[in-house]
Amino acid sequence: MQIRLSGVSKQFGKTVVVRDVDLVIPSGKLTALLGPSGCGKTTLLRIIAGLERPDTGVVLTDEVDITAKPVRSRNTGFVFQSYALFPHMTVAENIGYGLAVRRRPKAEIDARVGELLALIQLETFADRRPHQLSGGQRQRVSLARALAIEPGVLLLDEPFAALDATVRRNLRRWLRRLHDVTHVTTVLVTHDVEEALEVADVVVVMNRGAIEQVGSPNEIRDHPTPFVRAFLDPEDDEPVLEAG
Repeated sequence: MQIRLSGVSKQFGKTVVVRDVDLVIPSGKLTALLGPSGCGKTTLLRIIAGLERPDTGVVLTDEVDITAKPVRSRNTGFVFQSYALFPHMTVAENIGYGLAVRRRPKAEIDARVGELLALIQLETFADRRPHQLSGGQRQRVSLARALAIEPGVLLLDEPFAALDATVRRNLRRWLRRLHDVTHVTTVLVTHDVEEALEVADVVVVMNRGAIEQVGSPNEIRDHPTPFVRAFLDPEDDEPVLEAG
């Protein structure tokens, strides 16, 4: 599912958070929204999700205008930093929750949950509660729950930020392998340069609410704008140019 943003802007009070964004997020690819804190990347993700309405501009999926569509009508899966698992449910019940809400047959839910448990390599953890899992395992369960409903778009908001460096590295490599299996159009918000360059097919660097540069990881690494160069390497002495 392709996502296209055209002329999207958003402000809170007098603060412009997203500034006239035009962007195509390609179908079946993993796109990273990268930038410093306050650059507008999370707000842009929330606009794609339907959690925020843009002040101007439109959001389209496969060229259908969904700007005014509610969250529940967007066929979107979410994964957030906080895991948001239900503590009273088992791993299997958490993964199958979205299907249960949609009143799918039990046999279908059980089959889908079993498939996803194998995909995230937690088959023997089906009956455990979230508090019995490590942080990395909980986040894998969150991803499986988001994928259970077979979304057209998967949105990830800093999903590994709360984890330690070693677990983060392992999980982002796992995420890349998972994406190569599922091919779900995925948008990952991160401020971690290494993470974006390692896992994404397309990197969108944001600066003060605007798009500074879009390209493959190699293009961003090898041909950065002055702002992007300074963001990638804070030790660099090049001046920082900000989009206005």
